[in-house]
Amino acid sequence: MWIVRVALQRPYTFIMLAVLIVLMGGYAILNTATDIFANIKIPIAAVIWRYNGILPEEIANRIVLFSERVAQTTVNDVEHTESHSVNGTAVVKYFFQPDADRDLSMSQITAVSQVQLAYSPPGTTPPFVLSYSASSVPILQLALSSDTLPESQIYDLSNTILRTQLATIAGASIPYPFGGKQRQVQVDLDLQALRAHGLSGNDVVAAIGAQNLILPAGTQK
Repeated sequence: MWIVRVALQRPYTFIMLAVLIVLMGGYAILNTATDIFANIKIPIAAVIWRYNGILPEEIANRIVLFSERVAQTTVNDVEHTESHSVNGTAVVKYFFQPDADRDLSMSQITAVSQVQLAYSPPGTTPPFVLSYSASSVPILQLALSSDTLPESQIYDLSNTILRTQLATIAGASIPYPFGGKQRQVQVDLDLQALRAHGLSGNDVVAAIGAQNLILPAGTQK
């Protein structure tokens, strides 16, 4: 081959070229900027639906299935969808074509989700729409448990204390706690007693709302 003949005729030239390649390679390694969590643009959007107290099968049939069908027919450049449902929470991921307009897809997903909220079961939390990327993959997960505290109190501590402390870390994005039980009050009505007093369920709701007030009582230090 001609390159072999040239190398045999001019050995010092090729030795200098090899040394130059080694030096330039080392210089490039030392001066090339690195990023552990590079901003890799992945055309994926995720919609998080919440409906407390509903089974995974119910939230999948009542919310997720309708959400996927509507998005595939009204949102541009949807390649396929994936969903994951647990008790009270569902995550729907929309995968777009590589050349899709990311901003347009996000705006369409947001608009479709808000329209779907009107047709969702009463009490459904407004959906949380986020743009998914490789840099948003969680690098740390905390699991809380206790032998003495109930699930509702663990949820309150993680949401009001632990989450707020972690959120002050620079560059950290802290989502809401997953799982547990949220504190709530349930009222069982005695229909016969209500009818005897000429009252309805709306009267009970109005009475509870009138008593659930926050009144100023002074200062605290």
